[in-house]
Amino acid sequence: MVFGDGARGALADAQAATPGAGRDLIAAGLSDKGLVPAVRDVSFEVGRGELFVIMGLSGSGKSTVIRCVSRLIEPTAGRVAIGGEDLLTASKKRLIELRRNRIGMVFQHFGLFPHMTVAENVAFPLRVQGVRTGERLARAGEVIELVGLAGKEAAYPRELSGGQRQRVGIARSLVMNPDIWFLDEPFSALDPLIRRQLQDEFLSLQAELNKSIVFITHDIAEALKVADRIAIMRDGVIVQVGTPAEIVLNPVDAYVAEFASEVPKGRLMTVEDMMAPANGAAPTGPALAPGMSLEEALTRFVADAGPGALPVHDGDGNTVGTVSADALVRAIGTAKAGEADDGAR
Repeated sequence: MVFGDGARGALADAQAATPGAGRDLIAAGLSDKGLVPAVRDVSFEVGRGELFVIMGLSGSGKSTVIRCVSRLIEPTAGRVAIGGEDLLTASKKRLIELRRNRIGMVFQHFGLFPHMTVAENVAFPLRVQGVRTGERLARAGEVIELVGLAGKEAAYPRELSGGQRQRVGIARSLVMNPDIWFLDEPFSALDPLIRRQLQDEFLSLQAELNKSIVFITHDIAEALKVADRIAIMRDGVIVQVGTPAEIVLNPVDAYVAEFASEVPKGRLMTVEDMMAPANGAAPTGPALAPGMSLEEALTRFVADAGPGALPVHDGDGNTVGTVSADALVRAIGTAKAGEADDGAR
């Protein structure tokens, strides 16, 4: 995404003039012409039911990405495919259809109509579609209950707390039952306690609805809490994509490591990260799972095993490794020492 007059032509000219040139060289040439290369060479896929988080500092390009993907702004070049259909070639009419029927969007600012009740706000997308009053209010009532606002249908936005208004925004985006959900810092304007509560409710909602989600945040704790995978952005470029554990335990550079410097790694490291090979006879006792966190595994030792070792079983019940209590304690201790060193720095 390049901002400025004549950006599309300038980008095409730069690519043609320097075939095979890297994104940094092309960006430098565009900047020399007074253009702003805001997002460069960004590529990712989101699977069905996956919660994909894009995070970075202010100005990193994360909100620009989601606006390009939803075509709220027109990308300078590239392709955005939903189920194989390229949004960038869709007509205005088709784009409206997709936004009404397949895409839901929630933003940091609630954007509620102050003269409408909660039920009317939530039902508004159905009203635009021409759905009859009784039918649309019935559907609105279902999603209002889903987001925990039953009993508030007749209230006006001014009568609600910030967290309740955001729930109305979430309900309104869900009333069309979209396949894909775009959320741009939906909780960042809320107080910390309300924010954590809504994060928990959001995860419960996702477990029930199983939407494909692109979620924007600048908060590493929020990203680690909600994400299946995380993309870290800097200066308009994705610098790392990985699971929460991969981001924290194996950062690709100092920028990513700084994001994760205060994360309690013992909660993200898993049994699989430190188990020993299953050579010979496996120990007896309650089995651990490869994806179990070290803190969970230690709790299992304390409750059921005591000192010694336990087997690690995969989903089919096969022994894939072993973990000893001593190794587990050492791994947790190493993680905590690393956190202390990070804090000292």
